[in-house]
Amino acid sequence: MARAYSNDLRERVAAAVLSGRSGREVAAAFGVSVASALKWSQRLRDTGSAGSHPMGGYKPRVLADEQEWMLLRLEECPHLTVRGLAIELAERGYRVSPNTVWSLLRKAGHSFKKKPVRQRAGSPEDCPAAGAVEEVSGAA
Repeated sequence: MARAYSNDLRERVAAAVLSGRSGREVAAAFGVSVASALKWSQRLRDTGSAGSHPMGGYKPRVLADEQEWMLLRLEECPHLTVRGLAIELAERGYRVSPNTVWSLLRKAGHSFKKKPVRQRAGSPEDCPAAGAVEEVSGAA
């Protein structure tokens, strides 16, 4: 991810635009885009600072409060799908995608396990030989 321009540069560009010079002229002089020069001057005029907003940081999980309920629900009904959990959460007031549900379950230590019925076909050495085709008796 790209880094933000320094606050010093932002303040100088914004002050130059607010002093009456055109946005294109200031942008060319400082080597920034016209859009950036105009946005920084607008931010300086509105808030008193052209500084950048904080980048990154911690964002709490949407379903953090529902994690216990989800884990208990999976114990009660182990064949419940992630999509089914998302539907039940919608009934509880949380409109989330199945990906959101899955990320919380994965963080809680659950993993996706395929059922034996859905296993891939093995190599030919692993399979018993197919029986010979019997001839049909009688006229065809």
